[in-house]
Amino acid sequence: MSKRAIDLADRFKAFNNELIAFVKNCPDEDWRRVCPGEQWPVGVVARHIAASHYGALSLAKMMVAGENLPELTEGVIDQLNSKHAERHRNCTKDEVLKTLRENGTSVADYVAGLGDTDLDRTGHIAAAGGDMTTEQLIANIIIRTGGEHLAHAKAATGA
Repeated sequence: MSKRAIDLADRFKAFNNELIAFVKNCPDEDWRRVCPGEQWPVGVVARHIAASHYGALSLAKMMVAGENLPELTEGVIDQLNSKHAERHRNCTKDEVLKTLRENGTSVADYVAGLGDTDLDRTGHIAAAGGDMTTEQLIANIIIRTGGEHLAHAKAATGA
């Protein structure tokens, strides 16, 4: 455990809490509004963050373990995202909140327990432009890009 890891976990928790509050307070009539960036309904975007972005934790765990990461090109990611959006097009707020809470707790707990050496381990992610550290993966793929999706959902609802 390191101060950097605790700070990163706290940043993540703040983001997750903001997203949970947004989902809780999203009026039912806004849940299906289409987000400008993704062209998916608000609910699908929120679920995408909870499942796909928070799911990037598996990549962080592989990096910390010194394992090779799967080849993740933009094309592969786009295909996975399209399948996820189609499969969960009718997701409910309760389902998304449950996923945010469960996956959010997993991310926060894992990140808080990392050491500086763990945060500095690297892995290759083609879609992200090459090698990145575990810390960069968490900060950029989970928090920053997840935050960009949240901004699109807010824009769609006027929140």
